[in-house]
Amino acid sequence: MRIPKPFFAVRVCLLRFALAASAFSLCILFPSALLFALDVNPVTIASTIPSNGDVNPYGIARVPRTTGLLVKGNILVSNFNNNANLQGTGTTIVQITPNGTVSLFAQIDSTALPGPCPGGIGLTTALAVLRDGWVIAGSLPTSDGTSATAQAGCLLVLNNQGQVVETFYGSLINGPWDMTALDSGNTAALFVTNVLNGTIAANGAVVHAGTVVRLMLSVSQKTMPTLQSITVIGSEFPERSDPAAVVIGPTGLGLSQDGNTLYVADSLSNRIASISDPLSRISSAGRGTTVTRGGNLKDPLGLTVAADGNILTVNGANGYLVETNPEGLQVATILLDGSGSPPGAGALFGLISVPNQGIYYVDDATNTLNLLH
Repeated sequence: MRIPKPFFAVRVCLLRFALAASAFSLCILFPSALLFALDVNPVTIASTIPSNGDVNPYGIARVPRTTGLLVKGNILVSNFNNNANLQGTGTTIVQITPNGTVSLFAQIDSTALPGPCPGGIGLTTALAVLRDGWVIAGSLPTSDGTSATAQAGCLLVLNNQGQVVETFYGSLINGPWDMTALDSGNTAALFVTNVLNGTIAANGAVVHAGTVVRLMLSVSQKTMPTLQSITVIGSEFPERSDPAAVVIGPTGLGLSQDGNTLYVADSLSNRIASISDPLSRISSAGRGTTVTRGGNLKDPLGLTVAADGNILTVNGANGYLVETNPEGLQVATILLDGSGSPPGAGALFGLISVPNQGIYYVDDATNTLNLLH
C-alpha cells in the first residue's frame, strides 16, 4: 500500500475483497487527510477477441439468468473496433465464463437488421442484459473509423440466441455511448447517454448538447420488448469529436441502490454528476448536481455502483480506478493499467461490480476481460 498526496480526512472503506466464501471490507480510520492507493494485481480472465478479429472491448454486462445461449453469471463484452482496428466498426458480442471460457454470442450483420440503425454497427459501451433474456446493445457507427463519418446509430435488441429482433432509433437516440438498466420484471428502464447531438458539425469544438435519456420498456419472455416512452432526463453535457476516441462526452451511468439517484460520468467536465428521481422525473435535470470533480478523476469513462453504494469510475486519461462515496469523497484509487504513453491512457471503459467476486472490467490495451478481487 502506498500513500500519495494528501486528499480528504475521512473514514475510508476500501474496495471489497473476497476471501474464501465470504466477503469483507477493509476500513481504516485515517489520522490525517490522506487518500490511499492500493497496489494490487488484477487477474486476466480471457481475451475478448473473437474469431473475426474484432478488438477494443467497450461494453460489459453480467447475465442474470440462464436462458437460451445466455448462462447465469457469465459476462458479455461488446467490441467497438473491427479487425483493422477501425473505431465504430465492431460487430461482435462475446460471452465469457468466470473461469475464462469464451464463446461468440452475436455477430451482427448491418445489412440484415429488422429495423433502422442509421450508419450501421459499431458497438459501444452501452450494453445490458434483462432477466427475460433480452440483450440491449448500443451502436455508434463509423464507415472508416473516424469521427467525420460517425452517424446516429441505435439501440439493438437481441434475443437469447444472439439474433437482433428490433431496433430503437430516432432523434432522441443519437450516438448511444453507455447505458445502465433497472429490470423490474414486466417493465425495464434503460438509461442511455447520447454524444452526437451537434458534435460532428462542431468539428472538434466542445458543444453542450449531450443527453441522458430514459426508455421505459414493457418486457416478457414471449414477446419482444415494447418501447412505452422515452424521456430526456439530463441535458447540456459537454461533448466533442476526438481523433483518438471518435467522441468524448457523458459516458458511464449507474443507479444508486435505492434507485433514487442516477450517477453520470461527465467526462469532459472531469466530474461525476447525479440526477435525482431518474425513474419518475418528466423533465430534464440539466447537467445534474456535481458529486465530485477533479482530484483523482482524469476523464472518467466507465461507471458502476458497488453494493455499498460507492461509485466506481475508470479514467480515460490514465489507468486508474477511482472509488467515490455518495457524499463526494474520493476514498481510494487503484492502478489497473500502466501500459502505453501516457501510462494507461485509453485503456479502460466498461466495468461492473459483482458481490463476493470483485470488479470485472475490460482493458482495451490488452483486449482482455479482467477481475479485480
